[in-house]
Amino acid sequence: MVLFPSFVNGLARTVSIKKEKNCKREEDGRTAAEDLAKEARKSELLLTSSGVVKSTKANNFASVFTNRGRKGVNQDRLLVWEEFGCQQDIMFCGVFDGHGPWGHFVAKRVRKLVPAILLCNWQENLAATSLDLDFKMEEDRHIHGLDVWKQSYVKTYAAVDQDLKQQTGFDSFLSGTTALTIIKQGEYLITANIGDSRAVLATTSEDGTLTPHQLTTDFKPNLPQEAERITQCRGQVFSLEDEPGVYRVWMPNGKPPGLAISRALGDHCMKDFGLISVPDVTQTKITSRDQFVILATDGVWDVISNQEAVEIVSATPHKEKAAQKLVKCAIREWKRKKSGIAMDDMSAICLFFHSFSSHQLPPTKTVD
Repeated sequence: MVLFPSFVNGLARTVSIKKEKNCKREEDGRTAAEDLAKEARKSELLLTSSGVVKSTKANNFASVFTNRGRKGVNQDRLLVWEEFGCQQDIMFCGVFDGHGPWGHFVAKRVRKLVPAILLCNWQENLAATSLDLDFKMEEDRHIHGLDVWKQSYVKTYAAVDQDLKQQTGFDSFLSGTTALTIIKQGEYLITANIGDSRAVLATTSEDGTLTPHQLTTDFKPNLPQEAERITQCRGQVFSLEDEPGVYRVWMPNGKPPGLAISRALGDHCMKDFGLISVPDVTQTKITSRDQFVILATDGVWDVISNQEAVEIVSATPHKEKAAQKLVKCAIREWKRKKSGIAMDDMSAICLFFHSFSSHQLPPTKTVD
């Protein structure tokens, strides 16, 4: 993968946008990126609903599925963008789980803004750090590349959170969303996460079986480092008697809303009390043993373990239906394990790294 410092500078040319000399660079870049997204959708390289995205220039493809729960409108939003920003070896995947009265609007807005702003910030950070393509050690080059992505993500999420605060079409004071995204760049996965959606990598172990490796942290308020930050900001962390084990972050007076996550975009009523929108950004090198990665909202993980998830996906004969199979299994498990509790929205993206038939997959046991 060759990184181009002039990447976003060329976006406008790619989509034939004429710049005015007095236009702001950020506005130009964002507009160009949004136009690129429209072109990608027309070319069937971008998907925001259930379906499949296949690459004509790479082996990877993505299976996508979302299901409305029993709490009202589906507040989950998804995005898969192949050839992200016209880069043939970059793929963007994201799941956004909205909550609160305006959660579906918040999640939709975040889904639109994150890719566009991220492209612009990535370009600017590449240019600002004068990326040296002749590092003596390949590892040093990728460490530097991760630092650029981290800076880009942190700046992007801060800008998106500020945008939500200034919105007049909906209110993000009592509503917000999680944000889990993965960028597949060549043989690397860059994962950025806030909230409790989860990414799990399926890897073939030495004995030939498929094992899960969780790539993200479920950012719950009772995690030691999260709870420490919240209490230092005068927030409270506790669970209610009728929700044993479900820890939430509360305002100093203990009044609602109580959020079951410690990081989110939006939810500005809690931002003075320890809730943050800073993403955890990590990098994973894909090896020949790695088969696929699952991104799913917490409704799935509430009833399906990491091991069960990779087994379900691997055992699905037609990989285009893998995400649907996973969500359907989660629905069945929710009815069995959480009878009487309103079912959550459930969404999943299964990103496969190789083109293979079902008989080439490592052995697994089927979870019915």
